[in-house]
Amino acid sequence: MLLFTFEKQLLKSGKKIIIGMDEAGRGPLAGPLAVGVVVFDYDFLEKNQKLSWWREVNDSKKLSAKKREKLYKYIAKNMSFAVGMVSAKLIDRIGITKATEEASKKALRKIKLVPDVLLVDGIRKFITKTNHKQKLFKRGDSRIFSIACASIVAKVERDRFMLKCHKKWPKYCFCDNKGYGTARHIKTIQEVGPCPLHRLSFAPLSHLVSRQNF
Repeated sequence: MLLFTFEKQLLKSGKKIIIGMDEAGRGPLAGPLAVGVVVFDYDFLEKNQKLSWWREVNDSKKLSAKKREKLYKYIAKNMSFAVGMVSAKLIDRIGITKATEEASKKALRKIKLVPDVLLVDGIRKFITKTNHKQKLFKRGDSRIFSIACASIVAKVERDRFMLKCHKKWPKYCFCDNKGYGTARHIKTIQEVGPCPLHRLSFAPLSHLVSRQNF
């Protein structure tokens, strides 16, 4: 159970607007990259300690799809959050690192708050050249409450997007793989070629495209 200990320490040090940030979809062969931001609201959690949902928050990868959807609804009802997405075409054009930065900026623009500190999952900053103070946490999505919340909203919104895309391009089974490079997904690409949702700069797609000239 994540007890938001670090966030409370920041509040005691004078930080007021604390935002957790995490991404979903950095590695797939298809679909957008999503970055979620969640504003930590300790007052609400302190006043509602008897609520059980926040005790279930964890790294989105450790939760079932059903549990992620459940927690997403609680987060959406009780906390301020936003998700920024960037397309596969932009990822191909500027690379995954810069695309992550663009998605992060999108999410922060949506939240319309200037953070005193950003709590970021991973070992590199999502945003460079910024006045926002950032604290990086290796495996932060399984250690820091607000980052875990951000991982959930990013994952859920991206998965919902991929489910919609499955209706348009059913051959690729995006409803199951969410754009990741499963054996079946790669075989389909080899047989029928990529769709507009695919990241043509990602291996093995880049090799397939150059060899077969789709």
